[in-house]
Amino acid sequence: MPFLSLILLVVVVAALVDIIVRDDSQVRHLPKLVWILLVVFLPLIGSAVWFIAGHDWTAARPAIPLGDPRRQEEATARLASDADTQAQLAALEAEIERSEREERIRRLEAELQAKRRGESADA
Repeated sequence: MPFLSLILLVVVVAALVDIIVRDDSQVRHLPKLVWILLVVFLPLIGSAVWFIAGHDWTAARPAIPLGDPRRQEEATARLASDADTQAQLAALEAEIERSEREERIRRLEAELQAKRRGESADA
């Protein structure tokens, strides 16, 4: 019996947390307060009805920001600087590729001139 009580408690807490953290637009059929009262006063039935009828399974759940918002700003800034670094690396790679092509063209032109000089000396 204690095992069933523990399972019921976990289901009720999960339902309450899910109801509370959801946006009002993601709650179907009843207002959030009514769902909370339903789960509190009728734990088993309320939780089951919430997960079957009230929970909007089609809506994507937004991430809940946890912790200090400055840490998220720092992470966002780091990601932006990483994107800038990636852009700089891409530009440098393009510049290296361009300079390698130019160097190859110069080598091929020098070989062509050497061959032309060799042909004109033979003639």
